This record gives sequence, structure tokens and C-alpha cells, in this order.
Amino acid sequence: MRIVINGSDTFVGTGGKRFDPALPAIVFLHGAGMDHSVWVLLARSFAHHGYGVLAPDLPGHGRSAGRPLSSIAALAEWTAALIDAAGLSGARIVGHSMGSLVALETAARHPGKITALGLIATAAPMRVSDDLLNAAKTNDRAAIDMISIWGEGYSATLGGSSAPGLWMLGGAERLLERARPGVIFTDLAACNAYQDGLGAAAKVAVPSIVIQGSRDMMTPAKGGKAVATAIRGCRLAMIEGAGHMLMSERPDEVLAALRS
Repeated sequence: MRIVINGSDTFVGTGGKRFDPALPAIVFLHGAGMDHSVWVLLARSFAHHGYGVLAPDLPGHGRSAGRPLSSIAALAEWTAALIDAAGLSGARIVGHSMGSLVALETAARHPGKITALGLIATAAPMRVSDDLLNAAKTNDRAAIDMISIWGEGYSATLGGSSAPGLWMLGGAERLLERARPGVIFTDLAACNAYQDGLGAAAKVAVPSIVIQGSRDMMTPAKGGKAVATAIRGCRLAMIEGAGHMLMSERPDEVLAALRS
């Protein structure tokens, strides 16, 4: 479906069912350079089991209009505006990688709008290597290669998809190739500049879970553990052998962790 947020047309995936604001709502926020399609399996499961699902393409991503927002704070305010525009008084919120920082900051800034928090492949701070930032800044293909290779776990580079006929590494590359010029750099720079993640985590007062891959090379497990420790009462679900792209690598385990 489409929603106008801050005067800009926004595409929002709903998991294959018409969005009903009367149902318990869950918002899924994608990572750097990506779009709503990374949530296809999880969004569909929640939508067909009693939830109203909102999986937006962030501004300037996928099918959404506008320019990419240049800070995690701005993306958090945009997320709060999405919740309002959808006619919700509150929602569960789940974010992956950059989206996890946005979800965390939204929960800290707008505690009345967030009822539960799920952070997948997170870290605070979320430092980005100079080589990756420089490649992304010049729209060098090497940026896509680095994200794809570092982002997928070992089994994903060989195949390993739970959906027959799909190649996770190639799929990640194709998705990043669709990003508009400058989007990947803007996203990565926003992650790199965000310094108050642990401070935001200390403000969170809703049921929370951090889901981390033990072999994540982009946001190593110790980063996720630090965020989980900073959130009062937060649970940590460590998925052994998994990398950064957990929703494609290990969708069943991520789903089970979120449902628990």
C-alpha cells in the first residue's frame, strides 16, 4: 500500500494482507541500501497470524519517493510519523542493521508509540570501515561486493537458502544494485555517525530482544551483546553459525525468536 508521510509518497509492504489498524501492529525497518523485500518471509507470517504489518521502503529506497534521510535521528522521527500516518496509537517495531538503530532511537524518543522492540544484527556504535565508506561515496561497485560478502554467512555463499532455487549471495547483490546513486553511502554514513546507541538503549522500557548471528562480520556478536546488556530486561537470541543477513539465512529461527 501507499501512505503519504511528511508530504512524500511512501510504499509500505503489508505481508500480503490488507493492513488493518485495529490489529496489533508490527513495523519492520530494513537495513542500508535495501528495501521492504528483505522482510517478505517474516512479514507474511505475521500478517497471516493476526498482525497488521507495515514494512516500508524508507525514503529514497525501493518504491518510495524522496531523498534518503542522512541521520538515524531523522529516520526515527520519520518512523514515528509513519506510525501516526497509519492511524496507530502504538506498534511493535523490528529493525535489521541500520533499521535496528532506527528502531532503537524511535523507542527512546517516542516511548508512547512503541510497545515492543526487536533488534536484528545490531551494534552500538555501528562503525563502518573507511574502505566501504569511500567505495560507497563514489558509487564504486566494490561497495556492493563488500556488503554482500561480509554480510552473508558462510553457508549463504554456497547456496544454503531455505527457499529452493534461490541464491542468497546473488540475491543480496541484485537488491543492492537497485539502490539509487548515493543511497548506500548516505545510509552507511548515518550508521557510522550515530554515537548514542547505548544511551538510547538505556531509555528503552518495553519488552525487547536482540537477535544476533555468531559469525556476523558486519555487526559482530559482541556489539549485539552490548546493546542487549544496555536495555533493561532485554533477551539475547544468538543464532550459531549465522552471519548478518539473518532474515534470509535463518528465517525460521528469527521468526521463532520474535514470536517468543
